[in-house]
Amino acid sequence: MTRTAVVTGGGTGIGRAIAEQLVKQGLDVVVTGRRADLLAAAAREVGARAVAFDAADPAQVEAALAELPDRVDVLVNNAGGNETRRRPEPTDLAQVRDLWTANYASNVLTAVLVTTALEPRLADDGRVITVGSIAARRGSGSYGAAKAAIEAWTADLAFRLGGRGITVNVVAPGVIEDTDFFGGEPLTGERRAKLVGNPANGRAGKPADVAAAVTFLASPEAGHVTAQVIGVNGGSALGR
Repeated sequence: MTRTAVVTGGGTGIGRAIAEQLVKQGLDVVVTGRRADLLAAAAREVGARAVAFDAADPAQVEAALAELPDRVDVLVNNAGGNETRRRPEPTDLAQVRDLWTANYASNVLTAVLVTTALEPRLADDGRVITVGSIAARRGSGSYGAAKAAIEAWTADLAFRLGGRGITVNVVAPGVIEDTDFFGGEPLTGERRAKLVGNPANGRAGKPADVAAAVTFLASPEAGHVTAQVIGVNGGSALGR
């Protein structure tokens, strides 16, 4: 039986790279995202199927269930982003609240809603993988706090689903170039040095680096790896 995967936020960057690698591994892949045209184009190019919806909207998630697979072997919660980069600096408490709420919705609720909706369809010995961030253990305000919440939720979910052989893990990238995270612009000069830091391997990450880690965790061979946070940061988390 062909294994089936759902990758949220699968139209660009890390999500697209993950979808492409899972297709190469022989999985039947569905990518989701908010931008229907972009998502459909990416799906055609990588050999996946597109289902467009906003993963932070409960009504849209429920409506999309009719188009999502009846059986899900691999669920990759990749949808998210740093709302801090898209908004001006807050100047009052209402704006602070809105920013924190937006980052929580974008990074935590997307994963929780989609996983909860698909939980009855998760196959025994299935895989749930959520893309976190090095920011979860470095601070980074509301974005880091949201990614830290993902780690706590993952630990709880791993023990709740573990009796069915389902593993639940986080892949936490450091700085990943060639994505829309930094506005689609390449990192250069001082800004690049500050963000990338001093990785042991001397470079920033690529979407393919994250996809490789996710592909392993999605494999049948990764059945005894669960409730873990796997860093993909070239050693930057050590802070040297």
